Amino acid sequence: MNRENTEKRSAGKSNSSHSAFLVGTGILFSRLAGLVRDRVFAHFFGNSDAADAFRGAFRIPNLLQNLFGEGVLSASFIPVYSQLLAKKEEEEAGKVAGAIAAILSLVVSVLVVFGITFTPLLIDLITPGFQGSKQELAIQLVRILFPGSGLLVLSAWCLGILNSHRRFFLSYAAPVIWNAIIIVALIGFGTRQTQFDLAATAAWGSVAGSLLQLIVQLPVVLKLCRRISFSLFHRSQDVLTVIRNFVPVFFSRGVTQISAYIDSLISSLLPTGALAGLSYAQTLYILPVSLFGMSVSASELPAMSSALGNEREVARYLRQRLNSGLRQIAFFIIPSTVAFLTLGDIITAAIYQSGRFTGEDAVFVWGILAGSALGMLAATLGRLYSSTYYALRDTRTPLYFALIRVFLSTGLGFYAAIYLPSQLNFNPRWGVAGLTFASGLAALLEYWLLRQTMIRRIGETGLPWGLVFQLWGAAAISAAAGWGVKLATVPMHPIPRALLVLGPFVLLYFVLTLLFKVPEVQSMVAKFPSAQTLLKNFSRPKEK
Repeated sequence: MNRENTEKRSAGKSNSSHSAFLVGTGILFSRLAGLVRDRVFAHFFGNSDAADAFRGAFRIPNLLQNLFGEGVLSASFIPVYSQLLAKKEEEEAGKVAGAIAAILSLVVSVLVVFGITFTPLLIDLITPGFQGSKQELAIQLVRILFPGSGLLVLSAWCLGILNSHRRFFLSYAAPVIWNAIIIVALIGFGTRQTQFDLAATAAWGSVAGSLLQLIVQLPVVLKLCRRISFSLFHRSQDVLTVIRNFVPVFFSRGVTQISAYIDSLISSLLPTGALAGLSYAQTLYILPVSLFGMSVSASELPAMSSALGNEREVARYLRQRLNSGLRQIAFFIIPSTVAFLTLGDIITAAIYQSGRFTGEDAVFVWGILAGSALGMLAATLGRLYSSTYYALRDTRTPLYFALIRVFLSTGLGFYAAIYLPSQLNFNPRWGVAGLTFASGLAALLEYWLLRQTMIRRIGETGLPWGLVFQLWGAAAISAAAGWGVKLATVPMHPIPRALLVLGPFVLLYFVLTLLFKVPEVQSMVAKFPSAQTLLKNFSRPKEK
């Protein structure tokens, strides 16, 4: 039996990088589509009142998606459903999947009606700084967007089914459709409507995209889960376990969302452009977090949840997968952090500078992005630690630490956003950069707590100090080279300038990590025979 488990685990480990690749590829397509969407949005809206209203309005129904969507379902549903599949209990798995779908549909429908009815109250609570026509537009947009968020929750249920069956690509690439519909709406009506009317058109495009995102996944889900049985009254122990696990994760996500909405509230009190700037920066920030953090965490959760054996065997298996995932994440997130800190203006200008979005706006968003980047590594590694807790059916520990993070980031953020700019004699709208800096510090504390507690559960985990030094050193040297190219280039269009500056940065980072013999980059090179031969010739000592 132990030998069988060992073979299964070895096979699972060999497939983990492939699964992470599929997740990462799907997320890459989705995020690239999101960047195109945001670039088109920035072209037509810039940092205007309409942009603030849309960004603020989108956060309110998005709460529904975040509380009931991917993160919560992944933590509560996937561990139970994946283990039923591992035990070959397909009939019970179908009943659990159907019961969760039915419960979600009922609860989300009620909340959508509630949200549409009480939209004015929600606007007053979330964005009290909005007044007049800006407030009226936000109310209109929220009422349009709420049904679409309900559809995205059901789409997240599809993701849970697909991930449990190791069908990662479709679930993470499906949002491309949602982004595409919004882009088409913006381009199609951008030159024919006022900014306020165009914002409503984009909102309707979001709803249509949400529906198509759900429809494209359903046929595959129904094919994989052939014994699915939709019922509100299926009360097996497994369904109760999902619901029981759902509650603390729901509150954990709720706490995180409260933090996000407090950020929106504070940003709405700052001058025009603060809230829109925060949203632009978050889009850039979430790209490497999703590609290199979520891809690993999402692919590891069903694998970790399927672990069988005694307590010591499970702990050893989880420790191996966790440490391997941490190394994969750090290899990409550390250079991303350095790039955001040192070359963020180049990146922001390349993505957004067009039409109403100016070079000055790019520098402003860079400042906000730099604050977030300080805690990006900790926040991304923390995602994988949280997935490990969920695989252990422990959803409460991440909740406790999320509460600590939120309290810290809220207190520090309010001070840094409202009071610190005047004390430093800065423009008040730069307070939003202080807001992201506070969130970064809080993420560092949360990561430390997650790691220390996990060490007591499964043994020593974390990144080797030697690897950390190598990665930070390689990224710093690469950034210095990129900065030198930046100073040497003449003024030109932001996109070719970004290619000239970021190209040497990326190339030098990979060359240096190869010279340092970092295993992660060596395993990447090993997948390409021609590159592997070149590496062997490069590292072979010359004959005298």
